[in-house]
Amino acid sequence: MRSLVLFAVRFLPPAAARRLGDSRIESFVQFAQFVLVGFCGFGADTATVYAVRHEVGLYAAGFVSFVVAVNVTFILNRIWTFSGRRSDTIRHQWMRFIGANLIGFVINRGVYIALIASVPLCREQPVIAVFGGAVGGLLANYNLSRRVVFR
Repeated sequence: MRSLVLFAVRFLPPAAARRLGDSRIESFVQFAQFVLVGFCGFGADTATVYAVRHEVGLYAAGFVSFVVAVNVTFILNRIWTFSGRRSDTIRHQWMRFIGANLIGFVINRGVYIALIASVPLCREQPVIAVFGGAVGGLLANYNLSRRVVFR
């Protein structure tokens, strides 16, 4: 991932490339990895909603799927995005991840529920509501994961 970003930096105007320091490049690489992990979480989230929605309904499916997605993203972020920041046991880090991401959870599932409740298309195609929620919680989850969980 870092090589890809460094390759792309070569195409920036020279003044812009000079302004990017190693720390900004590393932060961007880390954020890009977090977003890619988020896409995996989005896939797990969506697949779970579609798998259980007829049994438990769309609202409960959204909560079940969040539990699946948060565990998928924790594992992938631990082994890839924040691999150099394993200062604690996996259990303690997981508990901090769940706690820190409660803010992102409120944003994520709040958007999901609002879309399911108010947009008929989202009830027919829940992937739209799942995506809206994921985008809503992305920045909060990244900042909290970086500063609180994987320090």
